[in-house]
Amino acid sequence: MRYVLITILFFTLFLFESIFFVPRIVEAALFGSSQTTLSVTVNGEVEPEPEPPPPSGGGGGGGGGVSSPTGVTFSGRAYPLSRVTILKDGQNAVTTIAGPDAKFNVSLANLSTGNYTFSVYGEDKDGRRSEPFTFPVYVTSGASTNISGIFIAPTIAVDKSQVRRGDNIAIFGQSTPSGEITIEVNSETQHFVKAIADGNGVYLFNFDSAPLEIGQHFAKSKAATVGEVSVFGRPVVFAVGNKNITPKEDQKCPLKADLNRDCRVNLVDFSIAAFWYKRSPSGAFRLLEKDYLSGDGLVDLRDFSIMAYHWTG
Repeated sequence: MRYVLITILFFTLFLFESIFFVPRIVEAALFGSSQTTLSVTVNGEVEPEPEPPPPSGGGGGGGGGVSSPTGVTFSGRAYPLSRVTILKDGQNAVTTIAGPDAKFNVSLANLSTGNYTFSVYGEDKDGRRSEPFTFPVYVTSGASTNISGIFIAPTIAVDKSQVRRGDNIAIFGQSTPSGEITIEVNSETQHFVKAIADGNGVYLFNFDSAPLEIGQHFAKSKAATVGEVSVFGRPVVFAVGNKNITPKEDQKCPLKADLNRDCRVNLVDFSIAAFWYKRSPSGAFRLLEKDYLSGDGLVDLRDFSIMAYHWTG
């Protein structure tokens, strides 16, 4: 039955995509159109070419020089004692553990000269992944390149998939210790609130849902400490309605297609995916597509087939 339903939905979308509407507030809040810039410092020094050896003849050879290692060092802030992963051209290259102060430093050595795309992400104490930073680096033979100032954005979660309008919804996550956390809740009017992370980087804010309209909303957060500010992290979605809905602790969530992370695959997830049908995914949705759909960077029939398989209604 679920295959019949999803097939009807897909072809309805195909026929009427020109009039299909998802509120622009969703696009602006969750996926954004502006690009953020990672603050990095790159320092490298290329070793001079060795002098050519003298012409062969009698006599012994001289000693050889020692070449400088070719590699990249990454340093910055994540979460206390968290796992930090570096991807090189989309593949896991190295993993390290941040210190109690959330700072990390890790190196990749023996790289060949050329262009690389690196991504850096962290995992908090509950296994939630951060928004990854992705940036290109050109590596020169004999140069040691240092990339510093990486500030991984906070993770974020909510205690309800739907909150009764007027009740509080807890917004929480992890960041750098004692960091100032700015939380943005998107509605017809954007709402900004602040919280202070504790010594373990954990933050919590009980947000009053009274000013929010009935419907779907998104929240995201960023952190600031000692003059450094992170970008906004991966958003979390929740709904405002007439009753509170909290996923049961023992409820088994679908491994795929649950785009709004409410432990169900239904029309809400279909609407999110349908918005990006025949479009180039951007921002946070690119990550959702990679983790919870086919991961090919497109929204097509293959993704809706995955959704049909995991459909809960």
